[in-house]
Amino acid sequence: MIHIRFFLYVLIFTSIANAQSWKAVEGKIMSKWAETVNPENVWQEYPRPQFERSQWKNLNGLWDYAILKSHQIQPQKFQGKILVPFSFESSLSGVGKKINPNDKMWYRRSFKLPNNWSGKDVVIHFEAVDYKCALWVNDILVGTHKGGFDRFSFNITPYLKSSGSQKVVLAVEDATNFSSQPRGKQQINASGIYYTPVSGIWQTVWLEAVSSESYLKQVKTTTDIDKSTVSLIPMTNVSLVNRYKVDVNIFFHGKKVASGITKPNTPLHLKIENAQLWSPDNPHLYDVKMDLINPSGKVIDQVKSYFGMRKISLADHKGVKYLFLNNAPLFHYGPLDQGWWPDGLLTPPSDKAMRYDIEMTKAMGFNMIRKHVKIEPDRWYFHCDQLGIMVWQDMPSYNRLALKTPEQMENTKKKERIYNTLERVKREEADLNRNSENAAQFELELRRMVDIHFNAPSIVMWVPFNEGWGQYDTCRITDFVKQLDPDRLVNPTSGWSLRPCGDIYDIHTYDVDLTVPPTSLDRATVIGEFGGIGYPIKDNLWNPEMRNWGYQTYYNIEELLENYIYKFNQILEMKQRNGLSAAVYTQTTDVEGEINGLMTYDRKVTKIPEEKLKELHTKLYQE
Repeated sequence: MIHIRFFLYVLIFTSIANAQSWKAVEGKIMSKWAETVNPENVWQEYPRPQFERSQWKNLNGLWDYAILKSHQIQPQKFQGKILVPFSFESSLSGVGKKINPNDKMWYRRSFKLPNNWSGKDVVIHFEAVDYKCALWVNDILVGTHKGGFDRFSFNITPYLKSSGSQKVVLAVEDATNFSSQPRGKQQINASGIYYTPVSGIWQTVWLEAVSSESYLKQVKTTTDIDKSTVSLIPMTNVSLVNRYKVDVNIFFHGKKVASGITKPNTPLHLKIENAQLWSPDNPHLYDVKMDLINPSGKVIDQVKSYFGMRKISLADHKGVKYLFLNNAPLFHYGPLDQGWWPDGLLTPPSDKAMRYDIEMTKAMGFNMIRKHVKIEPDRWYFHCDQLGIMVWQDMPSYNRLALKTPEQMENTKKKERIYNTLERVKREEADLNRNSENAAQFELELRRMVDIHFNAPSIVMWVPFNEGWGQYDTCRITDFVKQLDPDRLVNPTSGWSLRPCGDIYDIHTYDVDLTVPPTSLDRATVIGEFGGIGYPIKDNLWNPEMRNWGYQTYYNIEELLENYIYKFNQILEMKQRNGLSAAVYTQTTDVEGEINGLMTYDRKVTKIPEEKLKELHTKLYQE
């Protein structure tokens, strides 16, 4: 009894001490979910719902941190605590400090392995770290990674001590807009349509126990609704001899509907009788269980996954090319969704908060989201899969090269500071010439995006470029994405700088009276952005002192609704008269100085009642 009491005392004391060593940075508006965030509960959900194992350990929580110059070595003494997975610049990190291009961020934490992991290999996963990083385990360099939006892993088994506490140290550098790296809308000197940057760890860090013999590393799933089949390729971490096999079982609402056995890294084709199709109205999902079996007949690895039976395509409809889902025409209508938060920046305060945005999008009567120049955590796509929201997935935009040094930037006018650090191709201009090294890195990260999210049924379209930002070799890049994923549509460039390739002809129009896009006989015609109606709400502004703007700005709900309906009716008419296939309204929420969201930045006010929006939007889905 004494031992139990002592344990409880230590546990309570440790929790109190941790809570006291962290506090959100004050000074900005916060979402309601931020109030419940603490070091003990931060982002505890399993991070990869489409590839799930039972043995894992979450490493989110308080880490030691230090910010040094890039040339300095690993510190002996750290400067404070940071709440992972929130970036240094965010309020919820507890740090809230600006990171400069010549800074290096250092993280450190210790952990103990569960007793039942004995004899297993241990893999450490980083879901996203912005931008370049190096990892040490117990003072030994394990590896490096470059890329701000994609996950990476290391098998750290050789670097672990036989018992006791293990130490991990991570060093990160992030030049943001002073390099060519894909960065989306991050900018060190945030202004206008560019926002507060995100540096360091910004998604979940976790450990996983796997078989030391071999384990499943990935599954690639492709569905064919015309043949009622699903094809799965279970991939292992190493090549295996023929006597290894993978036992695959597929379930629908708990009932087994298909099964088969294949060799590792070999396709398995299964028939799905009476297939229930995935759609926004009926987001049916099939569960998958995969067992990796060794030559002795022992199950050495088990993974759970899921998929949706659906087909996205172009087909003739009323004399034009049109978007089809499951062989039927379907108008795509959704918001431009930037995925920014006032308290966590690119990181939502919680999984519930992240799901809330998608739930509200559905409640407003949208059937699609354009995820704008950001790649979300896996769980975001999981919620879209579950709730029934189609996703147009942008590749984060990038510079061709850094046009100015940080020192030069400090002596440059604000307007030039924005536009001289992001090269864009205008409508009448040729594509940029791209440095071969930078092009290779962009295409590597583009490949990772497609590969990592290949299985998500909600993703129906890839968008490599937006508004000419860093745009190069457009048609080659379009073909590259098509080769990576032949079953989804590719929108080569959303907005302008259009080229004669891909599946989509996409324009942006922010005037009160919208531009009517020309009818296309070989591509679906869409409006990739419109609207942007500003409506500032005094107590819910990121910074009342800055320029808070929309493309048109109104100051009461009546004017906002009137002008939204005016623009919406133009979209409806274009659908009926001009063969328009889709439209994207800017945007889901306010973001920093942009006050053109359907919700405020803190998500505390919905500017137009969702019931009213749903009533309007239903008209678009009627033939």
